Amino acid sequence: MQLNKVLGSLLLAGTLFLSCKQDKKVEENTAELDKPNIIYILADDLGYAELGVYGQEKIETPNIDLLAKNGMMFTQHYSSAPVCAPARYMMLTGKHAGHAYIRSNSEWKERGAVWDYKAMAKDSTLEGQGPMPKNTVTLAHKFKDVGYTTGIVGKWGLGAPHTHSVPNDMGFDFFYGFNCQRQAHTYYPLHLYKNRERVHLANDTIAPNTKLVKGADPNDPQSYANYNLTDYAPDLMFNEITNFVATNKEKPFYLYWATPIPHVALQAPKRWVDYYEKKFGDEEPYLGERGYFPHKNPHAAYAAMVSYLDENIGKLVRQLKEEGIYDNTLIVFTSDNGPSYAGGADPEFFESAKPFRGEHGRGKGYLYEGGIRVPMIATWPNKIEGGTKSDLPSAHYDMLATFAEITGYDTPEVSNGISMLPTMIGKKGQQMHDFMYWEFPSYGGQVAIRMGDWKVVRQNLSNDKPATLELYDLKNDPTEEHNVASEHPEIIKKAANIYERERQTPELEHFKIPLIEDGLIAENND
Repeated sequence: MQLNKVLGSLLLAGTLFLSCKQDKKVEENTAELDKPNIIYILADDLGYAELGVYGQEKIETPNIDLLAKNGMMFTQHYSSAPVCAPARYMMLTGKHAGHAYIRSNSEWKERGAVWDYKAMAKDSTLEGQGPMPKNTVTLAHKFKDVGYTTGIVGKWGLGAPHTHSVPNDMGFDFFYGFNCQRQAHTYYPLHLYKNRERVHLANDTIAPNTKLVKGADPNDPQSYANYNLTDYAPDLMFNEITNFVATNKEKPFYLYWATPIPHVALQAPKRWVDYYEKKFGDEEPYLGERGYFPHKNPHAAYAAMVSYLDENIGKLVRQLKEEGIYDNTLIVFTSDNGPSYAGGADPEFFESAKPFRGEHGRGKGYLYEGGIRVPMIATWPNKIEGGTKSDLPSAHYDMLATFAEITGYDTPEVSNGISMLPTMIGKKGQQMHDFMYWEFPSYGGQVAIRMGDWKVVRQNLSNDKPATLELYDLKNDPTEEHNVASEHPEIIKKAANIYERERQTPELEHFKIPLIEDGLIAENND
């Protein structure tokens, strides 16, 4: 215990020292930059290779590809976590998983029937996820400190209605979308939220996981009519994005577009589904056996969702140009984690994580590259050179420090990120991560640490299976096929030292990992 306190004090002192250096660096760089508008687009479950510019061959994404042509494409960018809520929390707070309060999805089941869609519709206190602490400082707070108007449109997933942990109490001036990520399991919900209030939609009550009517013909398009209703949530969200930009164009704004696409359920505009049905031909229907909703043409529907998102990004860029603010807007596009294998998604058909693996056990929910390596593109006219690439290892939790250097806000005392701005604008002096840290208590309990090209992965830390100790050389084995842990005890020891120094015990009981809390994980490090 005493050793942990000493290590913690040393870590805090080091963080404060780095913070002072960074503040000086911020002053130097921001003096040369006008405060730009910043739009951060976070796709949901979009795999590393689901964009044309990252090697996708079946799904068409011309507008996102154009962002890369006009900006910089990052090839070693990572999610902070392999599922929704913790990835978003760490992006907003600049903390890695060893320091994070939210370390997995937390549905706050103690309240009652939180998975009952109809019950949530009647009782808003059943919506939402476990809240962040009241004193949490987010990116949005920091933007407001330097005069930005802040907005989030899309999926929140970091609190619940009637708590202190709603967007409007976490630094955002405006919010529209899903407060609750379970509600986001249908794109035709009964309601969305505008700021703190429900906005009721003209949709019937079709709960997620509703199967085809008994006796329905799975090859008859009419059998799927219940899953395509009136008010399509992404359409409504994009209208609010358009309004937010138009309303706030005279002053700097930060817009966090947390689109739920392409997270299943498979629901997309008919015109796009029809397009891909012609392109892909006949398919085997998805009947809902892996959750969410059935779909007659699951591959067409999934591709349609991604291309629909791409289309709207093209519309947003055109609006920025028409409003005369495109040249002073930084757009960052990325994903919250790797591809899903549930609900009719098929990462093997699309090679969604190529060159990595994206199937169950390797994609979403897992700390292998397919679960956490994500696309990232940044475009900023006259600042970021078009058509460039960077192999800088980086993560969601670097955004807080990056935006600090751009806008001039102060970073919190405890922050684990580095600023990516020097790389973005082609300047020298880019700081590098000594290590990158992931911890995930779900899907069996996992920890991963990357140091240079070495990556340690530990699995089965909270279930009955034998705990693993894995080491991969990402330079020569990027798909993590060859465990060389037994050949490099010195690398394992280095990772163990980082783990001991960086890892703080979770405040919440359900984020604790049994083998770690019981002190048994160290036995496997010898």
